Amino acid sequence: MDWPHDPDGEQGSEGMRQYGHAVLAKKIDEGEDFPLSAAEYVEQYGDHPIRIDHETVVSVEEIFEHVETEEFDDFVAFHQELGRAMRENGYWFYEGPEKFVDGPA
Repeated sequence: MDWPHDPDGEQGSEGMRQYGHAVLAKKIDEGEDFPLSAAEYVEQYGDHPIRIDHETVVSVEEIFEHVETEEFDDFVAFHQELGRAMRENGYWFYEGPEKFVDGPA
């Protein structure tokens, strides 16, 4: 896919090597953008690339196909719904501490 900017460049990774949820959240100004319409967010950023892991890049629009909330009242609601949509649809790369740490013996 031809992206409007390089997903690994300055604009795509928001100045650092950012992935998934972090890039989605950094497109929002917490103090000014709420309530936030999901449709308006997709209209503005839908074709932007979101790197999920070292091999996978998807569009904002593709992730939002799984978002059920039409409007977010605040940043916490946005985070929670995006996190749910990403985890349930294979866009969440984080494996959790249980993959790296043995539990009590």
